Amino acid sequence: MSTYAIIELGGKQLRVEPGRFYDTNHFSSTTLRSLGQNNKMLIFRVLMIRHGLETSLGHPWLKDAAVKIRLLHHSRQNKVIIYKMNAKKKTRRKNGHRQHLGRFIVDAIEWQGKNLYST
Repeated sequence: MSTYAIIELGGKQLRVEPGRFYDTNHFSSTTLRSLGQNNKMLIFRVLMIRHGLETSLGHPWLKDAAVKIRLLHHSRQNKVIIYKMNAKKKTRRKNGHRQHLGRFIVDAIEWQGKNLYST
């Protein structure tokens, strides 16, 4: 059985496994620039941990649980075009938006002082 955790990050819940890459829009571009690349962080908002056949649920979060992540780089999503047109009124409006993303890798999942799995 694999080891994974469900964390809350940026208003969303993510299922994370050690050694995998994830993109999230929680980190702003200014935060990523100030932190730089390969900075390590701890996320304490862990909702659930699954290790082997054992499942641990938090209410709302697990105590003494953390997920170690390493920020890799920041990027931007593809541009989304917003086009509004009122027919017969000759009004048109075109806007675009690109969301800032932060890519991170999960290094380890810790619970109750034990390192459940690390890469």
